[in-house]
Amino acid sequence: MGVEQLEHSVSTPFLTLPLQGGGDDALREAIWHAPRAIVAHGTQDDPIFFYGNRLALQLFEMSFDEFAQLPSRFSAEPLAREARAKLLENVTRQGFVEGYCGMRIAKSGKRFKIADGTVWNLVDEQGKHHGQAAVFVALV
Repeated sequence: MGVEQLEHSVSTPFLTLPLQGGGDDALREAIWHAPRAIVAHGTQDDPIFFYGNRLALQLFEMSFDEFAQLPSRFSAEPLAREARAKLLENVTRQGFVEGYCGMRIAKSGKRFKIADGTVWNLVDEQGKHHGQAAVFVALV
């Protein structure tokens, strides 16, 4: 399933969801099978995805191993990358953004719209920044 490879917690303004070790197996399983796509990328100069749940992997038409090597900017088409970058800058400043929508592209080139998205900073209990995450509905 790929979840075991993670070393991060997903933190929202409302709760923290542990994705590895010492956490609740039922909660991790629920996140994996959630009816919304959930993705997260790290803090690299060109951030790379380190998590995609089952639905996200299906939408992007990738295995977990493929997805975990994808720079997150490549999830959007070239013309949409500037708007995506501005969104992520807003998230960095504000902590989170709700109601996001945009176009994304699968491995095959198939386009799909994401809607009702929430994007947030991943912050651990000590306040260290680990990247950003998003949850969204796909309109295919």
